[in-house]
Amino acid sequence: MSTQEDIRVTVRVDRNLKESADNLFKQLGMNMTTAFNIFLRKAVDENAIPFPVSVKPTGFGAGLTADYIGNAFTEIVADEKMYNRRQGFPIAGYDAEHGQAYLEYSDGLKEYIGIED
Repeated sequence: MSTQEDIRVTVRVDRNLKESADNLFKQLGMNMTTAFNIFLRKAVDENAIPFPVSVKPTGFGAGLTADYIGNAFTEIVADEKMYNRRQGFPIAGYDAEHGQAYLEYSDGLKEYIGIED
């Protein structure tokens, strides 16, 4: 429904992209105009593009900072260690001072794993 306050915006997009977007929006029960308005409203509400924008290649971690990924990895490793301890499984570790890997058992015993010549 058009009002006197509405204006027309013309945007050029790749034909295949437009067709794919039209199909998606139809499945969502809307048209391109509604989808575009939703995007603009969300951007204005957040005072930002409402999704990560990055020059990094897409794929794992796209739009995430190195600190975020590092912290997430650290939490996952800690969770895995806690799970293994509860299950009575040994925990792998590395002793930088001695330059050796080891297995630590639930009783605290460390079994160093050396490379045999």
